[in-house]
Amino acid sequence: MTDSADSPTFRLAYVPGVMPAKWVRVWGERHPDTPLTLLQATAAEAPVLLRDGSADAALVRLPVDRTVFSAIPLYTETTVVVAPKDHLVTAADEVTLDDLADEVVLHPLDDVLGWDRLPGEPAFERPATTADAIELVAAGIGVLIVPQSLARLHHRRDLTFRPLTDAPQSGVALSWPEEATTDLVEDFIGIVRGRTVNSTRGRARPEQADDRRDAKSGGKAGGKTGGKASAKTSGGSGGGGKSTGGGARSGGGSRSGGTRSGGAARGRSGGSGGSGGGRGGSGRPRRRS
Repeated sequence: MTDSADSPTFRLAYVPGVMPAKWVRVWGERHPDTPLTLLQATAAEAPVLLRDGSADAALVRLPVDRTVFSAIPLYTETTVVVAPKDHLVTAADEVTLDDLADEVVLHPLDDVLGWDRLPGEPAFERPATTADAIELVAAGIGVLIVPQSLARLHHRRDLTFRPLTDAPQSGVALSWPEEATTDLVEDFIGIVRGRTVNSTRGRARPEQADDRRDAKSGGKAGGKTGGKASAKTSGGSGGGGKSTGGGARSGGGSRSGGTRSGGAARGRSGGSGGSGGGRGGSGRPRRRS
């Protein structure tokens, strides 16, 4: 994997509602010499930027074309219904699709939820964008179903939202062209997955790699020198041990010899004493009665 020679920066596209700030901050800490350029794009534009090489990676909404792109799912958003603050749906903490059966539900052309069948009553026409649909909600034309991040992105004081418990959900993923998995892409993958800078799957900066090589070289050299020195010291001590052991055996022999001699002497002396005693006993005069 190699980085693009004509790309001095890492170009990251992202779709509305996605907040890449925390990952951009970590990138700046780990790659101060490689700027990260953010490219804002609609959900439809992001794949185009990846295909034509305008972006190295993108934070997109699922699904993506897996025959062309690799993708790592990051999280799934809560789906909400946006309505005026005085609307009936705001009386509950959460809403179901059946609760919207009599409502006009707006369906913008840039919808990201991929409905099989939209609940409620259809509007006369589809708004071009989610921003346009928000304006219609504020005008009392209908309600809008979107991922929670889009509801927050288009927040208005006169509108609110409630979670929709049984609606489709939108997943966010990091995606990139499968045939363009560069080193910089791998580094950004590590960041969004929460890997540390010293992770074995991360790619160290050149100065870090040099430091690691120096540390390894020093460790090996120290290990070899220490090993040889220890071996020599141990060898000398072992030799002394043998000599001492030899002396011990010689001393042991002396002690053994002395013990044997002493034992024999005592045995002989005892034997003589016994015999002498016997002879002395028989030599004492007997008293006459």
